[in-house]
Amino acid sequence: MITVEDLAKAMLELREFQKETSIEIRNMQIEAKNMQKETRRIQEETSLQMQETDRKLKSIGIQLGNMSKNQGEIAEEYFINSLKNKLQIADLKFDVLLSNVELQTKKVNDEFDILLVNGNSLAVIEVKYKVHPNDLEKLEKKMKHIKLMPSYKNYKVYAGIAGFKIPKSVLRDAKEKGYFTLQKKGDIIIENSKKLKVA
Repeated sequence: MITVEDLAKAMLELREFQKETSIEIRNMQIEAKNMQKETRRIQEETSLQMQETDRKLKSIGIQLGNMSKNQGEIAEEYFINSLKNKLQIADLKFDVLLSNVELQTKKVNDEFDILLVNGNSLAVIEVKYKVHPNDLEKLEKKMKHIKLMPSYKNYKVYAGIAGFKIPKSVLRDAKEKGYFTLQKKGDIIIENSKKLKVA
């Protein structure tokens, strides 16, 4: 049988347990708040680190872009200066060298690195520091685009690629397509195909 003393003792134990539980809950709440603060601090720190990383990556991207642009400009300047002295590709002689010619129509927006022109012929030269296989496809488009310029509509159009580094596979493909190649090896070396493609 439960006595009043047993009930009083049980009530005291229950109050003590409630106090301990209340203290534990407060401690857990304090710990949770501290963890939230620490999590926020870590998130803010991570966010700042990510912003710094983004800034550095953008800076590196700009530097690489500028370096690539500079290499392209060096290659263009080399071939422009070399061709000025000898306005000739294979047996074709030219009168004028034009550089960085822009074409803008409703359908086409293009730029030509070098154009060599005489009375009835035109040579389109795409210049790259290092030539890639897809540059030959670009050259084909440029040949079509140049025909859209009224002043060159009736010209025979020849095309070639110039570069400081041209892989052998690209040299072979250029010859097969009837394009000439200009390569820097001390002086310009002209790799002619047996039959130049005329557009």
